[in-house]
Amino acid sequence: MKRLYLIFGTVVGLTIATSLVAQEKVQTVFTLEQCIEYANEHNPNLKNAHSAVEASEAKVGEIIASGLPQVSAFGDLGDNYLIPTTFVPAQIFDPNAPEGTLAPVKFGTQYTGRASIDINQMIFNGSYFVGLKASRTYTELARVDLISTKIELVAAIKKAYYSVLVNKERLALVEINVNRLDSLLRETKAMYENGFAEKIDVSRIQVQVNNINNAKRSSTIGLEVSYNLLKFQMGLPMSTQLTLSDNLSSIQFQVLDPEFKNGFTYNDRIEYTKLGVNHSLVELDIKNTRSQYLPTLDFYGNYGASYGTSNFNNFLAFGENWKTLGAFGIRLNVPIFDGLRKSKQIQQKRMQLEQIENIQELTRNQIDMEQSQVSLSFQNNIDALKLQKENMELAEEVYKVTVIKYQEGVGSNIEVLNADASYKEAQTNYYAALYDALIVSVDLEKAYGKLLPTEK
Repeated sequence: MKRLYLIFGTVVGLTIATSLVAQEKVQTVFTLEQCIEYANEHNPNLKNAHSAVEASEAKVGEIIASGLPQVSAFGDLGDNYLIPTTFVPAQIFDPNAPEGTLAPVKFGTQYTGRASIDINQMIFNGSYFVGLKASRTYTELARVDLISTKIELVAAIKKAYYSVLVNKERLALVEINVNRLDSLLRETKAMYENGFAEKIDVSRIQVQVNNINNAKRSSTIGLEVSYNLLKFQMGLPMSTQLTLSDNLSSIQFQVLDPEFKNGFTYNDRIEYTKLGVNHSLVELDIKNTRSQYLPTLDFYGNYGASYGTSNFNNFLAFGENWKTLGAFGIRLNVPIFDGLRKSKQIQQKRMQLEQIENIQELTRNQIDMEQSQVSLSFQNNIDALKLQKENMELAEEVYKVTVIKYQEGVGSNIEVLNADASYKEAQTNYYAALYDALIVSVDLEKAYGKLLPTEK
C-alpha cells in the first residue's frame, strides 16, 4: 500500500511539474493590433480608468436616488430614571396656598417608547436638477480620462513594438556580420598558413570578430529588454514567451497617407476635449450656485405610535395604551439673504471660466506648434533614413570590392578592416535613423489625434 501511494504521488507530482513547465513555455504570437487589444483588457492603468468610469456612473445613480422618496423607520425606548421636576403655582393644587408659592411636580413616566415610519419626497429643488446634469458631465470627464489613458497606452505599445522589430532586424544583421567575419577569419588563416598573409592580418581580423561577438551579445540583451518593455505595457506576465508576427515591411503607416492631416480639429486632441468638459462643469457649477437662490419644496409624512408606563413589563405586549400618531405636509424653504456669499462664489467661478478659456487658447497654440515641429522632425528623419540606407548600401559595396581585392592579392588587410568598420557604422546609423523615424511617426499620429480615431 505504501508503494502504491508513493507511485501515485510521483505520477501526480510529475503531471503538475509538466503542466507548469508547459505553461512557462506557452508561446503567444501577437500582431500590433492584438498587442493593443490585449493591453485594453490587462493593463492596470487602463483597468483603473475603466473603474473610474463605473464609479462616476454609480455617482449619477446616487444623485438620482436623492430625488426619490426617502423612507426611514424610527424606534426609541427610554428609561427616565430621574423624571425632571417642574415648578408650578401651589394654588393649582391648594387654593389656600400663599400667593407666589410654587409646588414641585414631576410630569411623565419612567419608561417611554416611540416607533414611527417617516417619508420625505423632494418636490422642487433647483440644485438637484443641475447637480444631476453635472454628475453626468463628470461621467463624461471620466470617459475622456479613459480615452486619454488609452491614447498614452497605444503610443507606448507602438513605440515598444517598433523597438522590438528594429532590434530584431539589427540582431539579424549582426549575426550576418558575425558569419561574414568568421568566413573572412578562416580565409585569412588559410592564406597565412599558405604564406600569403601575415600573422598580424589574422590578429587584426580576430579583434574584429571578438568585437562583433560582443556586439551580438549586446544586441541580444537589447532585444530582450525591448520584449520586456512591451510585455510590461501590455500587462503580459514576464514569464510569457512573446513572439511578434509583424515585421517592419508589413506595418502600414497612416502618417504616409497624403490625406493624413486633412479634417483635423482641435477636439481631435483629447487634452483639448478635456478642457471643454471642464469648462462645461464650471458653467454647471455657476448654474447650481444660482439655483440656490430659488426656494425648495418638499413633502413629508410620518405615522407611528408612542407609549409611556411605570412598569417596563408592559412594553412586552402591544395594547391599547400605545397611542398612534401621524402627520403630513409640505415644507417650503425660501432663501432671503446670505450675506452675498453665493454672489462671491459665482464671481470666483467666473474667474475659473476665464482661466480655462485662456488655457484653451494656449493649448491651441501648443497643438499648432507641436504639429509643426513633429511634422518637420518626421520629414527630417525620413530624409535621414533614405540617406543612411544609401550609405549602408554603398558601404556594403565598398566592403565587398575591398574583400575581393584582398583575396586577389591587390588589396591590404587594413583596407578590409576599414571597409568593415565603415560598413558596420553605416548599419548602426541606418537602424538609429529607422528607429527615430518610427518613434516620430507615433508622435505625429498623436499630434493629429489619430492614434484612436474610432474613439472620437
